[in-house]
Amino acid sequence: MVFVGVNYLAIIVAAAVGMAVGAAWYTLLAKSWMAAIGKTADELKPSPGPFIIAGISQLVMAAMLAGVIGHLGDVTIFNGVVSGIFVWVGFVATTLAVNHAFQGANRMLTVIDGGHWLAVLIIQGLVIGAFGV
Repeated sequence: MVFVGVNYLAIIVAAAVGMAVGAAWYTLLAKSWMAAIGKTADELKPSPGPFIIAGISQLVMAAMLAGVIGHLGDVTIFNGVVSGIFVWVGFVATTLAVNHAFQGANRMLTVIDGGHWLAVLIIQGLVIGAFGV
């Protein structure tokens, strides 16, 4: 499958920056996040699987966001950031709210995870808008 007019470097950089945002976010909020999921650090055994899934997901997310931004016509930082916010409000926040409500998840988990994805989509939109598609 060939994507015409796509800046692959922008997608790779946006995905890498998205991973970095996640690392920083959950490092800063580790205690609150663990309390919200009801686990301790000892119960969480790091393995490469979730990081591989996260990396692939970040690439897909950045590619899809680039497609959305590209359809606006002018690929700018402003359009990138606004598109990231719109995608978050329309798809991510709503999905998290529904899933967490049915799971009976702690509201703080929704706030922490939702804030993470908002930050990721804003920074990815900024990178894609700056690089162009």
